[in-house]
Amino acid sequence: MSDTPVVTRFAPSPTGYLHIGGGRTALFNWLYARGRGGKFLLRIEDTDRERSTPEATAAILRGLTWLGLDWDGDVVSQFERKDRHAEVAHEMLARGTAYKCFSTQEEIAAFRAEAEARGSYAVFQSPWRDADPATHPDAPYVIRMRAPRSGETVIEDQVQGRVVIQNATLDDMICLRSDATPTYMLAVVVDDHDMGVTHVIRGDDHLNNAARQQMIYGAMGWKIPVWAHIPLIHGPDGKKLSKRHGALGVEEYQAMGYPAAGMRNYLTRLGWAHGDAEFFTSAQAKDWFDLKGIGRAPARLDFKKLENLCGQHIAAGDDAALLHELEAFLAVTGAPALTEAQRGLMLAGMPSLKDRAKTFPELIEKARYILTSRPILRDEAAEKALDAVSRGILQSLTPQLRNASWTKEDLEAILTGAAAGAGIGFGKLAAPLRAALAGRTVSPSVYDMMLVIGQDETIARLEEAAA
Repeated sequence: MSDTPVVTRFAPSPTGYLHIGGGRTALFNWLYARGRGGKFLLRIEDTDRERSTPEATAAILRGLTWLGLDWDGDVVSQFERKDRHAEVAHEMLARGTAYKCFSTQEEIAAFRAEAEARGSYAVFQSPWRDADPATHPDAPYVIRMRAPRSGETVIEDQVQGRVVIQNATLDDMICLRSDATPTYMLAVVVDDHDMGVTHVIRGDDHLNNAARQQMIYGAMGWKIPVWAHIPLIHGPDGKKLSKRHGALGVEEYQAMGYPAAGMRNYLTRLGWAHGDAEFFTSAQAKDWFDLKGIGRAPARLDFKKLENLCGQHIAAGDDAALLHELEAFLAVTGAPALTEAQRGLMLAGMPSLKDRAKTFPELIEKARYILTSRPILRDEAAEKALDAVSRGILQSLTPQLRNASWTKEDLEAILTGAAAGAGIGFGKLAAPLRAALAGRTVSPSVYDMMLVIGQDETIARLEEAAA
């Protein structure tokens, strides 16, 4: 075991929202670092100036913050480090591990056309690779990596295993363009090295990049990080995740009302396993998460499993924390904020509200009796439950409720007594009570609602329904 502290990073491109796959990659990096007392760093790879936007960067930061993935230190901008990248390219020149190439685009195109005419594929071989510097023209040039022409490059990957790539298939990639801007391949390696990244955990669509990037590490004499290329997320049909499968952006899941803890649990389990554990806390995930538990096959998005896990996390959640997250949900969806009175009632009612609610919209529907005000709007089933007989029973209840001590035991005695007096079971009394209190025939327990909204409001709603 190395004594070097673990340092991971998440390095998204700010060209759009935070994709659900990117969210899982960030989560894996966060869990691996946090579970080992290491650092989790954030770098924005914004070298593509045409497509990178401040709005996309802000969306990425919002998505990570909602998921609860905190990062260490300042967010690093790759673009702002371009001078450092160029410095390394020139150092490679001085070391002889890179060279100046003066070939024009036309010459490169002609080389490829000739290879194609021969019916073969050949990587571009620059005539300037071994040219005497004295023959260099006074013309624009790029700096190319002096890649090995024979042998093989081996990537020891913690997820994919031993991956072997023939060097003959790798070209002398460009590290610095003729306008002195670095390429992505060079920038990533320089940034990872300078940031002290020990483990590169990313999507397996980057696996081919690892071979070229490993060459840069070798060219500079730098230590190669631990590679871990994780499979991508597919839709339920096994095909690459796309909009036809539903939400793609992390923020969309927040707007749909999934709790962050449930989302973390689900994404952690999506492609990684710890025995048979399905439901677990973030603290447990930090303790358990390792690279060996990541499977090689693409994971499939399963909304039913996501909802079930989210329901378990809502049920097990801290009441005050759930209220805080519920208010954030209301804010991102543009719904009215809770009043102070509603906040107090929601907190009091949370123990019964969170039971069997899988999303915040479902929790809000259960809390309708708290969030509504008189006159109570009732749905069709509730109106049907309030027939003449039921209204009469509600009228007879109110005098008894005025004298109640307002404990669950006292309320149970009064309501069961009223049902018995009317010659009906309590179940038949519960429907009109729910209709009166919540405007629905499906709601939390009648007793829970009465205890939360209090004596005066309960009696006022029953009198309104009985009129």
